[in-house]
Amino acid sequence: MGDALSDDGLLAGLALGEAQATAAFIRRFQRQVFGVALSFVGDPVNAEDVAQQAFERAWRHARMYDPRRGSVQAWLLTITRNCAIDQLRSRRRVTSESWEVTGELESVTRGPEDEAVAEDSARALRRALRDLPAEQARALFLAAFRGLTSPEIAETEGIPLGTAKTRIRAAMLKLRAALPAPEVES
Repeated sequence: MGDALSDDGLLAGLALGEAQATAAFIRRFQRQVFGVALSFVGDPVNAEDVAQQAFERAWRHARMYDPRRGSVQAWLLTITRNCAIDQLRSRRRVTSESWEVTGELESVTRGPEDEAVAEDSARALRRALRDLPAEQARALFLAAFRGLTSPEIAETEGIPLGTAKTRIRAAMLKLRAALPAPEVES
């Protein structure tokens, strides 16, 4: 029954909480929603989470849909896109309250690769990172240990691209000055 309704009709049923219309709405759009979510987040598990969030958000906001602004499909896929972007941002967001360079660095240097790094060198690096201004340390950490690019750091931190680049460079220069030069074997 519900599958024969128009997209607008299914959305109206979703807004009213009609079980059949809700199930038909999800069946009609689940592949497209999942596909958009997967294209943004890159893995099926997170894409399923995004798809669920998108359908929940569509249910909560179904009464606000305006057909003059676009089709139900376009509206739902825009919601999906926004949910995916929100998830990506929340995964990348590093807040100053919950983030500490030295703690993060310890988790990086205390793995199998720790045998290759002498303990005193790791300690000197942690000390030098602690001495950096927080915003420079954060930018350097995101670039060096999380692999974020300057534009990604700018977006994550909510700063201009030039500022992100300056913070990374300033941090690198300060680290270079603070750390002893590596010994070169002849």
